Amino acid sequence: MGGTAAYELLLSGIDCEARVERIVRGVSWTAALLSDGQAGVAMRTAGESVPRRFETLAGLPAREAARAVLSWNLEEASEGMAVVNACYNRPERMERLGCFYTDSALEGVELAGKTVGFVGHLLHRNSVTERLLGAAKDYFILEREPRPGDYPDSACEYLLPRCDVAVITGSAWVNKTMPRLLALTKDALTILTGPTVPLCPALLGLGVDRLNGQVITEPEAMLKKIAEERCSVNAFSRHWTLDAR
Repeated sequence: MGGTAAYELLLSGIDCEARVERIVRGVSWTAALLSDGQAGVAMRTAGESVPRRFETLAGLPAREAARAVLSWNLEEASEGMAVVNACYNRPERMERLGCFYTDSALEGVELAGKTVGFVGHLLHRNSVTERLLGAAKDYFILEREPRPGDYPDSACEYLLPRCDVAVITGSAWVNKTMPRLLALTKDALTILTGPTVPLCPALLGLGVDRLNGQVITEPEAMLKKIAEERCSVNAFSRHWTLDAR
């Protein structure tokens, strides 16, 4: 499933009755706070070269506001994705879905002799993920803003089909590259990870094997922090993982 169809699948599962109370454009994150107190975040992605679909998302029903994720105004798409995550990534859904806690998106994945590709700079020094990669045959990082040792994201077309395991940042939903990335990793064990990932079980039917996302547990503290500085949202959330069965 490609293009808009993947997004429509994501949007069709939203059953939240709340409205959008507030949108916060932070330094590196965009957040949506709903009228029932739940918040969601997405990586803030610059790009306002085309008009917005909505004048503002504040005050709209969440199900309507979530459709902003389809916008090619990427600032607006970030807001829409934050609304999507506020609808899906909620404490009361986690046990019902069979979600569980992991220290790393790769925890429990067999990596011995495998080639692992990361879309997004998702590997950090002295992390659990770095330790787990010790068993892998090889790994590489593809990044839109490459750091030393990273490949540019345009290398996805060439490198991802060689991967046994692919770990993809959820921010690919915002910039609209997710459907293509999933096509390139169709033969790999594919994991979506990060605060922008919606814990939407329907996505597991798109060739995704694991969703590793975050539920915001301290909305107001997070909103204040992201508005002030570039930061992680880990201190204000809990990681949850959902595997295909």
